[in-house]
Amino acid sequence: MARSRRKRRHQDSYGRRAKREGYAARSVYKLEEIDEKTGILRRGARVLDLGAFPGSWTSYAAEKVQREGKVFGVDLQPFRGALPENAEIVQGDLLEMSADDFGGAGAWDVVMSDMAPSTTGHRFTDQARSFELFMQALEVAVGVLTPGGSFVAKIFQGGDFEQARAAVAARFEKVKVVKPKATRNESYEIFICGLGFRAAEGAPDPDPDDQAAAGA
Repeated sequence: MARSRRKRRHQDSYGRRAKREGYAARSVYKLEEIDEKTGILRRGARVLDLGAFPGSWTSYAAEKVQREGKVFGVDLQPFRGALPENAEIVQGDLLEMSADDFGGAGAWDVVMSDMAPSTTGHRFTDQARSFELFMQALEVAVGVLTPGGSFVAKIFQGGDFEQARAAVAARFEKVKVVKPKATRNESYEIFICGLGFRAAEGAPDPDPDDQAAAGA
């Protein structure tokens, strides 16, 4: 019980830190850890942020890529907050958009997605909906990434997890699985990262950290 309370206090500290540092949500520290482990957000990079609301990922990415880079976000919800000069978020529905709406092949260096479904409380239903969103994000990424580009997206762990990881593996040189420390204790979300995008499908190099992260 005491350990559980300590974990909750530790996780709540991310929310307080986000407010103190001017970010819209604690999820920014998930992206920070992912970036520390993968190095995807480099100076000058062009970043497409899917499911960008409330803007914390967009803001963080814009700071990392600096003025030489740019970040473009899209979300179902309208965004009216402040962003760095090299970033913007527009309202849009991915179900009605294609890679061409984002500039087509080679338009982006990074595609990232923190999209999650409206949860029902039924774990298998929520996992299935999360898988669908993940695959939509991957479809966009395959259509717009420059060769060597990177992809990161959230998915709820479940029966479709290995299928999602295999789909990323078919298009990227390396696959990493990350469960950030800022993730709430009770959450079963995890992030799959694809590094080194390639147009032709094939098997990636294995990553020994994957199994450990997936089982966390």
